[in-house]
Amino acid sequence: MDKILVLYTGGTIGMDYTLQGLMPVSGLFRSQIDTLDSIKDVELDLIEYEPLIDSSDIGLEHWQRIVQDIADNYDNYKGFIIIHGTDTMAYTASILAFALRGLGKPVILTGSQLPLVHRRSDGWNNLIDAVVAADRSDLNEVAISFNNKLLRGCRAQKVSTYRFFGFDSVDEEPLAEFGIHINWFTKRWLRANRFNFAPIIPKEAKILDLSMRPGFTTDFIIETLNNVEMDALVLQTYGSGNIPISNSRLLSSLRNAVERGVIIVNITQVIEGRVSNDYASSCLHDLGIISGCDMTIEAALAKLQILMSTGMSKKNIKAAISQNLVGELTEA
Repeated sequence: MDKILVLYTGGTIGMDYTLQGLMPVSGLFRSQIDTLDSIKDVELDLIEYEPLIDSSDIGLEHWQRIVQDIADNYDNYKGFIIIHGTDTMAYTASILAFALRGLGKPVILTGSQLPLVHRRSDGWNNLIDAVVAADRSDLNEVAISFNNKLLRGCRAQKVSTYRFFGFDSVDEEPLAEFGIHINWFTKRWLRANRFNFAPIIPKEAKILDLSMRPGFTTDFIIETLNNVEMDALVLQTYGSGNIPISNSRLLSSLRNAVERGVIIVNITQVIEGRVSNDYASSCLHDLGIISGCDMTIEAALAKLQILMSTGMSKKNIKAAISQNLVGELTEA
């Protein structure tokens, strides 16, 4: 009998309707999955977190606990499922993708747009698909199971608040599709890791995310760069990595921040595509800014957080940012 550990952090899937609106209810998720027909040769163990949270409350301490729980139980289970709210599921998936260094088992995140108590809940299919994926012995990465697809965790983003098609990975094809038959696209999967499992507990880091916008936002970015203490910045730029290069104050603030030791990563704010050096306004490497290639904002933030948690030098962190570590980017 294969054993899978389910870590239930909260989220819509286990919520109930109250006078105050949808809220997590202790014990409800367990009572719901107890009604689920057993899946052949699979046994589920459940750890319910206390307190259960809405995923908008996710923070460093929750990521630390999830990583630690997986580490503590790693040798006892074939795979892991993280039940998580959808709002920040992609952020947690990216954190886990980098933090679970040397992962040799599936870690599947899932949740739902409607709670299990709703007659039309999408949570049942998502949960069953997650169990099937977590039982694969040849899947060695973090993924999101949602709406009949299995997506690489550090490539996925939430794309809808009201459709069951809640997540997508625009720049990366799915790892599997669940229909009448399951299509396992194993050629896209990460290869078995040659390193032993050595998880990294996320640590505090001062990482900002700022997005270029015309007008006052540019002035705000300049003021932030000049006056706010930070370790790193993910700068979401226009198009293929462009900024207003005629703005000398912006260029000066970026250059000065880099000279102070701030690691600045350039990613596009466009849903599909990557930063490049095709335009003069996108040649930010001349300022010491690092290309984030086609990373999502969730992946870029998580990658910086975990790399900084290792104690690596800033030089080595900068070198690693543009390298493909866990399938998070497409190298040029």
